[in-house]
Amino acid sequence: MTSRRVLLTLLTMVCACGLASAAPRPTRATKPATATAPTTAPLPFITVSADRSRFIRAATSEKFTPWGLNYDRDHKLRLLEDYWAKEWPTVEADFREMKDLGANVVRVHLQFGKFMNSPTEPNTENLERLRRLVRFAEGQGLYVDLTGLGSYRKRDVPKWYDDLDESARWSAQANFWEAIAKTLADRPGVFCYDLVNEPVVPAEKIDDWVHPLALAGFHYVQHIVLDPRGRDANDIARQWTRQMTAAIRKHDKRHLITIGMLPIKPEDAEDSRGFVPSALKDDLDFIALHLYPESKRLDEAMATLKLFDVGRPLVIEEIFPLSTTPKELGQFIEQSRTAADGWIGFYWGKTIEEMKDDPGAFDKSMLAWLDLFTKLNPTSRAATQAKD
Repeated sequence: MTSRRVLLTLLTMVCACGLASAAPRPTRATKPATATAPTTAPLPFITVSADRSRFIRAATSEKFTPWGLNYDRDHKLRLLEDYWAKEWPTVEADFREMKDLGANVVRVHLQFGKFMNSPTEPNTENLERLRRLVRFAEGQGLYVDLTGLGSYRKRDVPKWYDDLDESARWSAQANFWEAIAKTLADRPGVFCYDLVNEPVVPAEKIDDWVHPLALAGFHYVQHIVLDPRGRDANDIARQWTRQMTAAIRKHDKRHLITIGMLPIKPEDAEDSRGFVPSALKDDLDFIALHLYPESKRLDEAMATLKLFDVGRPLVIEEIFPLSTTPKELGQFIEQSRTAADGWIGFYWGKTIEEMKDDPGAFDKSMLAWLDLFTKLNPTSRAATQAKD
């Protein structure tokens, strides 16, 4: 699991961001709305090569390198479903900004309670809004990494969902994914379905589906079961993954499926309670790792990365200079190209100009990250020439 040092650093910096965002900012919703119809040629579907070594564009077999940004919340500490109904122009503006920064993938995080009215009834309004979001992204030339089953904010989690037993909860989660897949099966702008963010299997019986660790009020780690009842953790992970995948494949046999996994140090692999890539490589189209290198410990981060390199395309789905300098992170990203096939950082809806005008403590780190993001873009001509 993520080291305590990294978690504490994350908590400190996220809280600092929250304090900084309390100051008055330009109202993003006042930006003029524009048409959401696609403005570029249709995007080709993304798939994995026959030898499972890389991502390719299905129509041409051209290599595709995910280079993206997490849009998990905004700088006001709001989740996407908090504002996308009333502030759609804000969402559009943010996606354009991410495209201008050089992203080709945007990772969005969907809260279970916003997409399911009951264990069996989807929320059709939000499903339609999600389809609109993907279509708009396509028009910007962006693919969307759809991460589901979020219970990030406890007050938004329906009581009926928390009260479900293991079997019923898994069924409700499968219904969530079936509804998402049915809605988006035909959309080329879906890069992947990420089944859940940072799942863990507890070592013993517990009382809460979400992990107690909260970062600025958000719970990103989620338990798959409350009571392992002596079962092997890898068997639980496989069974759950296969049930979610089967639900998706009822309607969508094309889009890629993955899981956003916590990092594991090689020496902790046998005792890890997070999902283990070697146990799930046959059930996932690619491996997604969340990895925040620590200063002067880049070799440890590389060792973790190699543990997740299990013969499938590998994306570092979360990366940011939390516990390292931007220079060190840049060095790590360059080193990681030997194993990783894609990288996804963060963007929270404040433009570079806004951050420069009134930089908070976290803004300085974000500015440094975005500068690194633009310079290291592997899809840019300059990066290609430098690599050659």
